[in-house]
Amino acid sequence: MKKQNAIQLFEDKKVRTLWDEEREKWYISIIDVIEILTNTDRPRKYWSDLKAKLKKEGSELSEKIGQLKMQSVDGKFYLTDVADTEQLFRLIQSIPSPKAEPFKLWLAQIAAERFDEMQDPELTIDRALEQYQQLGYSENWINQRLKSIEIRKELTDEWKNRGLKEGQQFATLTDIITKAWSDKTTKEYKILKGLKKENLRDNMTNTELILNMLAEASTKDISQAVNPKDFETSKKVAAQGGNVAKVAMKELEAKTGKKVVTALNAKAILTENNTTKKLNPTKPKK
Repeated sequence: MKKQNAIQLFEDKKVRTLWDEEREKWYISIIDVIEILTNTDRPRKYWSDLKAKLKKEGSELSEKIGQLKMQSVDGKFYLTDVADTEQLFRLIQSIPSPKAEPFKLWLAQIAAERFDEMQDPELTIDRALEQYQQLGYSENWINQRLKSIEIRKELTDEWKNRGLKEGQQFATLTDIITKAWSDKTTKEYKILKGLKKENLRDNMTNTELILNMLAEASTKDISQAVNPKDFETSKKVAAQGGNVAKVAMKELEAKTGKKVVTALNAKAILTENNTTKKLNPTKPKK
């Protein structure tokens, strides 16, 4: 089963989804949906209670729920309860929420959009661009972020070609790259920026994004040049790729006198920009 993980946005909230190309179906994280619909800070407990309730009522829905690996807040992949769109429509009926109907419309929309993207892959980039614009990111930052997605995919494709496994091995290699150039693991980097569920790359500054791209692009190029035969050799390549970006970062810091890796995150930048706009609204031209 060829699967493709993706993050979708519903009212600025992230929903983990996975597209199964063979079955041509979306699978969606139930926990994420419950958190949105109920606004609870304990969605797992809510889902556990709901499953027990459905079973007691004789519903077979909970028994048909499957599990797939999805990325968690720590960057690693864990088995997660998922439902396809049909199952999710039925499940939503058991969750009293004023957001139920808007969410159903959203589900129908992403299903239709996926089929459109299969016919025209450029639509995927267009929609990612639109989502970042809706969140308030600058055009310059968005361009860097979209490029970083492309470079990341080239790197993960290289890892797949080497027979490496998605999930733990990919996460370990990513940590090695990040640690090599920034002197922080992915988890440590997120803690520095005060992040929890937020995506680290979505909260990097332009310069951080560029250096992270350099590290990943270098790792891919070195891997293609030396042809690592196993995971252990790929770990050494990841460290070498990250070190290329570290050298560039140290030189930049020496020239500017400023640290590149800081606690500043995109959320703070967006809040600051929005506040500035409110305090200094653009005056209409005469």
